[in-house]
Amino acid sequence: MYNTSFIKRTLLALMAIFLYSCDKDFNAIGDGLVGDDHFGLAPEKYDVLAFNQEVTPIQSNNMTPNALGIFDNPLFATTTANFVTQVGLSSYAPTIGESPVIDSVRIQIPYYSHVTATDKDGNSTYVLDSIYGDTNGKIKLSVYESGVQMRNSYFSGGSQLPQFYYTDQNSDFLNNKKVWLNDSSNRFENEEFFFSAKEYKDSITTDGKKTLTRVKPEMRLHLNKQFYQDKILKADASKLAAEDVFQEYFRGLYFNVERSGSSPSNMALMNFSDGKITIYYKAKTESTTDADTAMESKTIVLNLKGSTVGTSNTANFLQDARNADYANAITNVNKTEGDERLYLKGGQGSVAILRLFNQTDVLSYNAAGEPVSGANGVPDQLDEIRSNVLIKNWKVNEANLVFNIDADKMAGTREPNRVYLYNLTNNSVLADYSADPASAFGGLISLGSDKRGKSYKIRITSHIRNLIKDATAKNVDLGLVVSQSVAVNALNALKNKIQIQDNPVEYFSAAPRTSLMNPLGTIIYGGKSSVPDDKRLKLEVYYTKPN
Repeated sequence: MYNTSFIKRTLLALMAIFLYSCDKDFNAIGDGLVGDDHFGLAPEKYDVLAFNQEVTPIQSNNMTPNALGIFDNPLFATTTANFVTQVGLSSYAPTIGESPVIDSVRIQIPYYSHVTATDKDGNSTYVLDSIYGDTNGKIKLSVYESGVQMRNSYFSGGSQLPQFYYTDQNSDFLNNKKVWLNDSSNRFENEEFFFSAKEYKDSITTDGKKTLTRVKPEMRLHLNKQFYQDKILKADASKLAAEDVFQEYFRGLYFNVERSGSSPSNMALMNFSDGKITIYYKAKTESTTDADTAMESKTIVLNLKGSTVGTSNTANFLQDARNADYANAITNVNKTEGDERLYLKGGQGSVAILRLFNQTDVLSYNAAGEPVSGANGVPDQLDEIRSNVLIKNWKVNEANLVFNIDADKMAGTREPNRVYLYNLTNNSVLADYSADPASAFGGLISLGSDKRGKSYKIRITSHIRNLIKDATAKNVDLGLVVSQSVAVNALNALKNKIQIQDNPVEYFSAAPRTSLMNPLGTIIYGGKSSVPDDKRLKLEVYYTKPN
């Protein structure tokens, strides 16, 4: 009995030592528990300097999806989105046949949609997912042969560099457009085009038997037959032999939109990369004899992308006619005290720049871009947090930025579902995003009882812990934007970089692609002292404190 009791006590002691060691490792400097209940603790709150930043013309090539149409947003701007794409043959050096004659030419580009109901006969009802503005809106849509040869790269100083196209280059393509192609007598394919949610039913005849194929909603236009007769069926064989030669010969399609009379307009995000042009024609083949006048039905398919990855280029052109209040907010900013409201808008819109633990005693920057502190040596709030952790032995449980939406200004306006925070200084993702972009990082809109947006919350626990652990770590500027997809973290380059405040070596030079793809905007409260405390932007840090 004595030996059993002794063994039990020994095991308990060893387990206690083991658990203590684990806890000590787990709660290393800057580390701690992560949870949403915070054990009923109230957070410590720290100031955030935040101000607006205009997004100037920005790289817009080779994205998916792309915007097309006109979106009227009374709080921000009226955005007109045009598009250009190269095309490629699905198969090069095609055998066209003798005496070809075109029956029809059709372009098909799928919409983003989902089924809401299917009846007993298999007919499905769809809703389009990415329509902005009046759902019944119309636009004047013109599709032209492009007169501009797009490049994928260029040489400079002996190096091959990627060729960028920017949101402000619409006039380059509009002024060099060639043949108008969607010249159907059906006005709903051009003069009064609208994004239809109808399901198509195509009948295909094979060996005398008809087969019904259902096609989900798509842009479906009939194109000029004579143009494709001359451009493709009568082309010199050398022009159709390889992709590089073909794309110099046929320089692509340019999609231009205008208002359709007095009708309300709208905009769609579309998957142009899955679009195709099908030429339906008849021709004699090698199997026909001189006496045989029968013509065989044939097709040639052109894809709205090259057949080889990286060989085609596209560009989205975005023109904003900005609301006066919005234009003033993003051009007259307060980089010293911050702005009361932060205007986030996608496309060629605007971002918010955030500075945590802003040092009030920084007077200027030296030639290397390093801050030169004032003589008073006042510690900033990051010093306070480091003191809490390193001296008082507090453990950082969680750190969040909560962005409160200005519900009054956003009333009646569609809100973006997500915002995205990134390292603006280095144009990179934050550590918290790398760990878990879909859930832990956050950014999704929080709705109130009225189903309207209240706030967005983003967790930056790892980012704060890294600043605490490493006293030499740079406290970088953060950028906040609207987001189309949490999975997209690439950045697109600005046409001209913008110097940030008075720092001679730091620039705003790129913006997240996820923002460029989203036409929506939101207005949130900043961290300026004049903002009511319950709405003001703060960094909220939850600690575990020793007894």
